[in-house]
Amino acid sequence: MGKRRGGREALRGLSKKQRKHLRDFGEQHPSCDRVLLLLLLHSCFPFQSENSDKSSAESDSETEVEQVSVYHKLLATLKTSPESESEEEDESESEEDEESEPEMDSEGSEEMGEAGGGEEDKNDVPDQEEGSTATDTAEQTLGQEEADGADTSCDPSHGVIEEFTDVKHESEFSLETNFMEEESGDCNADKRDSNSSQALSEDPFKQHMDKELEEKEVEKMSVLPKTSSQSKWPRLGQLTFSSTLEKCKPLKADKEVDVKQLYLHKPLETTWPKVNKEFLSSVNKPSDPFFTPLQRELFCIMNTYRDLFYPERNALTNGEEIRRAYCLHALNHVLKANARVLSNNAKRRDQKPGADSDDYRDQGLTRPKVLIIVPFRECALRIVHIFISLLEVNENKKIDVSNKKRFKGEFGFDPEEKPPNLKRPEDYEAVFAGNIDDHFRIGVAILQKSMRLYAPFYSSDIIIASPLGMRTIIGAEGEKKRDFDFLSSIEMLIIDQADIYLMQNWEHVLHLMKHINLLPLDSHGVDFSRVRMLNLSNWSKYYRQTLLFSALQHPQINSVFNKHCFNYIGQVAVCNVPLSGSISHVVVQLPHVFRRLEAENLSSVIDTRFQFFINKVLPEYRDAIMSHTLIYVPSYFDYVRLRNYFKKEQLNFTHICEYTKKAGVCRARRFFLKGEKQFLLFTERFHFYKRYTIKGIRNLIFYELPTYSHFYSEICNMMKATDNEADATWTCTVLYSKYDAQKLAAVVGINRTAQMLQSKKNVHLFVTGEN
Repeated sequence: MGKRRGGREALRGLSKKQRKHLRDFGEQHPSCDRVLLLLLLHSCFPFQSENSDKSSAESDSETEVEQVSVYHKLLATLKTSPESESEEEDESESEEDEESEPEMDSEGSEEMGEAGGGEEDKNDVPDQEEGSTATDTAEQTLGQEEADGADTSCDPSHGVIEEFTDVKHESEFSLETNFMEEESGDCNADKRDSNSSQALSEDPFKQHMDKELEEKEVEKMSVLPKTSSQSKWPRLGQLTFSSTLEKCKPLKADKEVDVKQLYLHKPLETTWPKVNKEFLSSVNKPSDPFFTPLQRELFCIMNTYRDLFYPERNALTNGEEIRRAYCLHALNHVLKANARVLSNNAKRRDQKPGADSDDYRDQGLTRPKVLIIVPFRECALRIVHIFISLLEVNENKKIDVSNKKRFKGEFGFDPEEKPPNLKRPEDYEAVFAGNIDDHFRIGVAILQKSMRLYAPFYSSDIIIASPLGMRTIIGAEGEKKRDFDFLSSIEMLIIDQADIYLMQNWEHVLHLMKHINLLPLDSHGVDFSRVRMLNLSNWSKYYRQTLLFSALQHPQINSVFNKHCFNYIGQVAVCNVPLSGSISHVVVQLPHVFRRLEAENLSSVIDTRFQFFINKVLPEYRDAIMSHTLIYVPSYFDYVRLRNYFKKEQLNFTHICEYTKKAGVCRARRFFLKGEKQFLLFTERFHFYKRYTIKGIRNLIFYELPTYSHFYSEICNMMKATDNEADATWTCTVLYSKYDAQKLAAVVGINRTAQMLQSKKNVHLFVTGEN
């Protein structure tokens, strides 16, 4: 419907002759073809093409009206041609023709969609792209993404945005055509740095980006193993420092941080204490008014540009602290990088003709420098708000944020939409707060006290996206319309809440890591005289800093950090072992039996577990006495395998997974509670997204240890909803192998884990709430 409405709006502005030309030739007359006019105007006025980006821009209803230029005066004369004035009286007849020509209407709408920037087409794209359908949608929407860099899931209420209506913002946010403002603090900071050789040598940003690797060093990083060392910090705990190029020397934690030693960009020194004030009031001493103990140690590592893996992020306790810390680091990096480019612009402008310009290599092959991966739109909303707060020095100096109204509409959340009777655990409420749509991507350009949201990717400094949002634009091999060149020069990758992607689709994360820091297929208008040699040598991945935050240790997350991070400075990983597991939070009294299965290697664990379950565990529960048995299955593929086997053996069972409809869930829960079904297959992802209480459990089988350790105690505590008469028959059986050491330690603690892995026998535990 959006296309037809847009086509009729466009046809109302055409005269009878123009309408006839469109019907006869399938295209509009050149006098009313806006794209052709713009191309002609650009050829007549080359200065306009230099100041405007190749991609179409997003307009903002909050921005001021531009001053009329020669460019727009000429366009106005073409609009008010004598022919169009003489044919205004035919508009009423033209409107009648619209209803009788539906085919032409659709064609006209398609043309206007292409000429008008294409936002109308984006509004028609459904917002429920998941799984296999996601790649199909990429083909339809990628053309528009390349044109305007906006998110595909726009609000349908937005109208057609014409091309080049945001020329003012394009020129303001173009790094190539801007210069450092003399009165700004940025310029003063740059002058201060240029006048101080000590500052040049000690600034971590300059040390990291100005380091020139040699081919021998690059060969060492790809061949030699990493050397590691251990260190213990007061707040982070046990740290592992690893590096390839040189013997790794562990850092020492600073008890107090002098803000001048951090080399923050000028505005951030003033705004950071205000932005971080809510976390400082209760935990910090007056002598350290900048960071909490956790932030101080994290930022100390971030500021050295080492890779960091922190697996103890908790949405309830330290999630917002961590988010503010990495936002400060990312914005500090972007402001410094842009300040260097703008300063060099002025130097190049003032240099004598014929002078060597090799000293001004300050850019990558594409502009985006920072990629932030977050799971939900609410996370992106909070990040942008932090950026805005960090850039606003005081209330009197508000920064200019373009497209802010649209951003709030698409990424915000109405609290009234939440069901009033929805009661879930506190950690669930913290993770799923606000807008939890997981398909989005947005470009952010930052320059000279202003911010542009929905910037084209190739004109953006920061890209905030979800794994699914990146997957749909990167596409798959063999697709015609796919794009990942904008990832070629990413200097900082931040993956926050990585554990949630295990519940979404981890393949999207792996797909992203395979396409980051590759050489672009097109030049995208880059000035190669300004491109750093490290980017031309395809060594970008060795300079990229990766910050990985998760709520848990997991083999797949560890694999990304170990196999896809190549920072030449080295890596830092937090490696604390849990002394007491989540089993201590079980409040019901029941025996826990941990049954060990032996697998030859990691690849054979899946088949070994299945055979062990159907041959040794399941026969013990097929008796009618062992009714009300819930089987907790973390992997969806294992769930499908078990479901098919139960159907084949004609067992009395029901099942619930993340794809089960609400009516099916209610029916399965009722059958299980009344005992009409002996077994209930229950997936971990369903529990993650719903957190329903399953009543009637008397026997519990963990087919595999849960991904989240606290899920173990939550599932066990569901038994307290059962009648007291069945207390004596409660059982809990857990299957594990030696490859589940991390998960096992999170459930029973490190001491019991060591004993269980050494004994090779089934372990019987009787645990009460305080044990």
